[in-house]
Amino acid sequence: MADSGAADGTSGRAGRLTARQAIAAVTGGAPGTFTELPAPRRESAPGGPLGWKGYDEQRARAVELTGEDESVVCGLARIGGGQAVLISFEFGFLGGSLGEATGDRLEVAYTHAREARLPVVSLIATGGSRMQEGIRALLQLQRVARQSALNRSAGLPQLAVVRDPTAGGGWATLGAGADVVLALPGAQIGFAGSRVRPADADPYAYTAEAQLAAGHIDGIVAEGDLRAAVARWLTLLTGASTEPAPPPVGLGHTGLPGSGWDAVGQARSPLRPRAAAYLNAYFSGSEPVNGDRCGGTDPGMLCGFGRRDGRTVAYAAQCGTPTLPAGYRTAARLIRLADRLSIPVLTLVDTPGAANDAEAERTGAGAAIADCFAAMATVRVPVTTLLIGEGGSGGALALSAPGNTWATPDSYFSVIAPEAAASILKRPPEEIRATADQLRLRPQDLLELGAVRGVVPSLFS
Repeated sequence: MADSGAADGTSGRAGRLTARQAIAAVTGGAPGTFTELPAPRRESAPGGPLGWKGYDEQRARAVELTGEDESVVCGLARIGGGQAVLISFEFGFLGGSLGEATGDRLEVAYTHAREARLPVVSLIATGGSRMQEGIRALLQLQRVARQSALNRSAGLPQLAVVRDPTAGGGWATLGAGADVVLALPGAQIGFAGSRVRPADADPYAYTAEAQLAAGHIDGIVAEGDLRAAVARWLTLLTGASTEPAPPPVGLGHTGLPGSGWDAVGQARSPLRPRAAAYLNAYFSGSEPVNGDRCGGTDPGMLCGFGRRDGRTVAYAAQCGTPTLPAGYRTAARLIRLADRLSIPVLTLVDTPGAANDAEAERTGAGAAIADCFAAMATVRVPVTTLLIGEGGSGGALALSAPGNTWATPDSYFSVIAPEAAASILKRPPEEIRATADQLRLRPQDLLELGAVRGVVPSLFS
């Protein structure tokens, strides 16, 4: 571990932010925006817990090189209009590695955050556990994981900014374990550091860009935009509310359908407004949550947090395509995060159904849909659902709020699509239209049957 940079305290690649520079990047660096927390004192035997020859000299060189006396700086920061506990790693100090003294400081930071009811922002650049302290250093990962879990249970948000490089236990605890993960462009990120990867490993897989594509981080932010981005996220993640999100108004230009097949045609029209239009009209600003943290993303499922009328609402929105297993897992992650932070949720339902090809089965369609149903069934914060287009079977129902689902005039909800229903019932194609009527899938039918709470008015009606 600690293999991503030189373990003797050299700073590595030119241009990497120091711990203090990273702090200034998110606070602005003005006097009074950062106050360091007192560091616990730890008496260390010569050579550390392992009696490692030369370790004391290595630490002394790291202090001289960086001006820091450990690999992490922790304190209280003013970011935007809010306050947070800020953790910043100094990669120049023994590769930003985690030792026992690092664990001491991190525990103090997390504990202070719980006592003061503050979010934690981690600015990470580390090679992992400190080899010179052996298993005693490795055990710090359990310590950090416990502190993170305690803050999660307390309903306090954790935001990570992953710098270059971030590897090993630092990535697997403070980084990947955060609620929202941002990264600097081109940052090296991965559990395996550069010196312990397989010789034939694809170097792109260990970059911020690859981690974003695989759904392991939520966004890439340039250094110059970091302060504003972190401030926006802190505003969103600390916006607890007990009031349900009001359903959006309809954006379509059509009235209620005359027949079941008319309802299907209106919902499938390429001119019908989609999720992006509804989200843009509903929120004054928003930030996306990306990926299922299992290696998957679904461009047909938009998830994130937005601001409306001065408060935060989480959203999970289908975009009219068959929803992939990664989409359901991402939505479930979003719903559980919102629940933990006491933020109301808005879901937009629009899918012909869950993806049902062989790849969807291989990547766990059933389990992903089941998990989304479970998240919706157990969430404690209010959830509002608006059916904005197609509502195809369980793939749509998994994202629908029991007792608080609304519909637009250009939508339908059905146990299955009329074409599939006719096929299952062994009816000829000319009976598809009649089958649509029998299914009673129009918005007004759904209201009469108790499947929706109401049909929202259209902005253009």
